[in-house]
Amino acid sequence: MSLWERLAALPLRIDDYGLENLQRAVSSAFTRRSTVIRLRGAGAEGVGEDVTYDAEDHEALQAAGSALRLVGDWTLRSFSDHLATLDLWPAPPTRPASVRYRRWGYESAALDLALRQAGTSLAAAVGRAPQPVRFVVSLRLGEPPTIEPVRGRLERYPTLRFKLDATSDWSDELIAQLVATGAVDSIDLKGLYEGSIVDQRADPDLYRRVAEGFPQAWIEDPRLSRETDAVLRPYRDRITWDANIHSVADIEALPFPPRMVNIKPSRLGSLRELLAAYEYCATRAIDMYGGGQFELGPGRGQIQLLASLFHPDGPNDTAPGAFNDPDPPPGLPASPLPVSAAEVGFRWGEWNER
Repeated sequence: MSLWERLAALPLRIDDYGLENLQRAVSSAFTRRSTVIRLRGAGAEGVGEDVTYDAEDHEALQAAGSALRLVGDWTLRSFSDHLATLDLWPAPPTRPASVRYRRWGYESAALDLALRQAGTSLAAAVGRAPQPVRFVVSLRLGEPPTIEPVRGRLERYPTLRFKLDATSDWSDELIAQLVATGAVDSIDLKGLYEGSIVDQRADPDLYRRVAEGFPQAWIEDPRLSRETDAVLRPYRDRITWDANIHSVADIEALPFPPRMVNIKPSRLGSLRELLAAYEYCATRAIDMYGGGQFELGPGRGQIQLLASLFHPDGPNDTAPGAFNDPDPPPGLPASPLPVSAAEVGFRWGEWNER
């Protein structure tokens, strides 16, 4: 029985639902917003999080309120099929990728509610035991880039590991300083982003300096051209992919068979696609890790739970959110995260009782 078949027949009763705004100022120029989706039925509540990045998309959703036709008796399969027929957008999305992010918000809430109504957990439903989650902290190094964001965190948390966004203005001196920490597990080249604030052009010189300078690190999301492919060809066993992975078909379409891929639930959008990707990679010995989308609410714990079940030992970009603060507070958990799965539902950590 496939992972999806283990879950698809779970009954789901929805009596009503609500939307909750979350927001957090992460810099003087940027306030992150997300929407918690709360599905309620049969005396239980399931939660999910829409991690769409654009504030205007959340404003339109929350202004529209609980306007979707979600009330009724379903199974997870029929509810997912029903979602696919609905327009989840009161106003057109700012960017196409957000369509899947919102779909995941509703699907994850439905999974949580169905499991809670059944009195069981995701781990029990898929027949897996949660494991401690190894994580890395994802960072950009400022403008101009310096080692200080890494150094400051290591001073407080000496065992931290990092995933760093490389940019063309990284100097050889900075690369040497970062290598000397011994704390860098992966480098994100951001080569597949377009029209975002983190776009990074395909830069053969940067790719060469990263590949040579970090001989043990994973190299994520290069943009391959004739020049960059020539530079990276000797390092293909360290190349991983993230932004272009939305389905099994996308993994199959990669330019060469990967050793590792980043499976982000919100990028795949539906539970069915997510579980299919897990199974596809497992049967082909493709290692996996998970990544976040700057979740502010229950979504962070949910991706940590999925990591604990399907890829606990990967370089998971699922660190507790406070590590993204400019000055992370003391007392945060070290990697690996101890198991904190709820006894019922699709929840992890502090959101278990909310």
